[in-house]
Amino acid sequence: MTYAIEAQGLEKTYPPSTKALDGLSLAVSEGTVFGLLGPNGAGKTTAVKVLTTLAHPDAGAARVAGIDVLADPKRVRRAIGVVGQKTGTAPELTGRENLELQGRFHGLRGRRLRPRVDELLERFGLTEAADRSVKTYSGGMVRKLDVAIGLIQQPPVLFLDEPTTGLDPEARAAMWDEIRRLRSEAALTILLTTHYLEEADHLADRLAIVDRGKVVAQGTPDELKAELEGDTVHVELATPQPNGRAHHALESLAQIRELRVADRELHARVENGAAALPAILAALGQAGLDVATATIARPSLDDVYLRYAGRSFAEAERASEPDVTEKGGNR
Repeated sequence: MTYAIEAQGLEKTYPPSTKALDGLSLAVSEGTVFGLLGPNGAGKTTAVKVLTTLAHPDAGAARVAGIDVLADPKRVRRAIGVVGQKTGTAPELTGRENLELQGRFHGLRGRRLRPRVDELLERFGLTEAADRSVKTYSGGMVRKLDVAIGLIQQPPVLFLDEPTTGLDPEARAAMWDEIRRLRSEAALTILLTTHYLEEADHLADRLAIVDRGKVVAQGTPDELKAELEGDTVHVELATPQPNGRAHHALESLAQIRELRVADRELHARVENGAAALPAILAALGQAGLDVATATIARPSLDDVYLRYAGRSFAEAERASEPDVTEKGGNR
């Protein structure tokens, strides 16, 4: 199998002791959408920085488009498109001028540049706004222009770092449609970082779940969810449970395979949710614990994350700390 992106044992520590990458390894097949899924602070953006030559790892190796990122970073930069968390556009310039400027950076001129700019403007629905300054664009339009800029030189590999963060639901749905369209382009490989579970589930052909700088699970979304047989029971208590009372009340129930209790939240893996839920509610009631909500669901990526990371996605998000490398935070 040919891989468009390969990383082995990447490590990166920022002073004084923030370990952003802790032996991260992954392999991305050509022509696929590969998702890096993890909460803010998991190390996703640092991984992208290493793979796009913007950061030097302390250890490990990586290749992008068959090129060693440490030995030949200039060739890597010519072979990739990058859409960062923050827009790379110049707001005072028009959409057309932004594309033309980026095209010239990649050596496009005249007869090669103008048709490519027109093609991208039409593709992303920006033709009518092409000669307006970008500062007049909506957030969704700016993100479309960012992606168009990343594609100007027709790279074989495109990095999308949190492409829908900050977008409203309508603009996010439109961006998902664009990414699905890009997926069908011949020979284009997309590495997508996201902290949205639904986004990874819908867009990624294959994904790696990242926690504390490590890949804790890899596979297709369906494969990862299929590993968790049965149902998941989610319970939110009316008040925080003191002294581990909820765990003590439920640990002896035969229906429960796995149990995780944190503050007011309880997650239980069971074979049959409809049969297990009454017993769970009864046990909690006997322990004097009031239930606010209780739901039964098929396994989700949040359940996968909980199994492999030992904490829920929401817990990890709350525990994340800003990245020392940039104000926007390490994602």
